Amino acid sequence: MGQSSVTPSISTASASTASTSTAGDVIATRLPWVLLSLRITVFIVMFVWTLDKFLNPAHGMAIFEKFYGIGGVPELAVYIMGAFQLVLVFAFVFGLAKRYTYGLIFLLHGGSTLSSFPQYIDAFNHLLFFAAWPMWGACFALYLLRDADTKFTLGKTQAS
Repeated sequence: MGQSSVTPSISTASASTASTSTAGDVIATRLPWVLLSLRITVFIVMFVWTLDKFLNPAHGMAIFEKFYGIGGVPELAVYIMGAFQLVLVFAFVFGLAKRYTYGLIFLLHGGSTLSSFPQYIDAFNHLLFFAAWPMWGACFALYLLRDADTKFTLGKTQAS
């Protein structure tokens, strides 16, 4: 009877160790897929915003005036910004120069999110603007975890 009471505690300790290593394995296996899904979905939003600069430059000009207080932005400037943004979002989705591309995506989206502050005051007439906050959180998570974001990247997988 005394011997059987010792055995369960040993197997419990073994099970605890096994579940810990299994949890670590699960995280190591799933984390790159989670980060890939964040990278692709952030890319989709940023890519559509980029396309908007080429397909409707007047909209881009209006955004600069309304949200950033910069009026009179020439159409050519919107195209040039769109070209730079296009390079950035493709470098981002391919995982190139992660420290810089993930950081720039985080900063650009943060600027956009914060520049929309008046819309948050009148929340119920601007509900869609609130979707920017979880996306900004996703950008931050991607930046912090960029070295673990290795699924389908072309950049270096070591520390960046």
